Amino acid sequence: MDSDLDRFNFEREHHTRALIRLAGVDEAGRGPLAGPVVAAAVVLPAEWAESGLPESLQRLNDSKQLTEKIREELFVAIHAETEIHFGIGLIEATVIDEINILQATHRAMNAALAQLSPPAAHALVDGLRVPTLAIPQTAIVKGDQKSFSIAAASILAKVTRDRLMREHDARWPEYAFAKHKGYGTAAHLAALEAHGPCPIHRQSFAPVRAAQEPKPKFH
Repeated sequence: MDSDLDRFNFEREHHTRALIRLAGVDEAGRGPLAGPVVAAAVVLPAEWAESGLPESLQRLNDSKQLTEKIREELFVAIHAETEIHFGIGLIEATVIDEINILQATHRAMNAALAQLSPPAAHALVDGLRVPTLAIPQTAIVKGDQKSFSIAAASILAKVTRDRLMREHDARWPEYAFAKHKGYGTAAHLAALEAHGPCPIHRQSFAPVRAAQEPKPKFH
């Protein structure tokens, strides 16, 4: 983790404008061929922007830069901090197929924000601006590396989704979801070729469609 980077800078900038209840928003699972897309919204205590993170969260960072073990430990630590408020939204593969992955991701973000009580005043969103977001927002490219609020959301979204995919692995072990979490690895594509898609596959994604097409017969 880059100790020179101030990961509370965006939070403090918004606090000067009296925007105290800031929600970091991030998602996990836009790219996989199977499973839901999951979003999280996290409101960290405003005073932490001045005092710093508690000991239990010192390793907080973009979930992609952490090991699975550390992500799991931070997931537990976030849940244990009673001053942190968070919400998690999940959109299943069937809905992704109906409305497309981008719209499903945005719907998951709004579902996560809707769970916050009291509601957030403003969102710090990882990546690009979300046109349909229910509250005012600031979009931050690579925000999960620049804002602790977004980093916390990235942890909750990623671990929640990974746990779900391990549950799906127990039901459909032939796809090895616990290993690749639904992403289009060579092993996953081979399993799709051998078995066809299962109910949690995203039928609108090209590799899944291809696995259902009849194979040419050679004489």
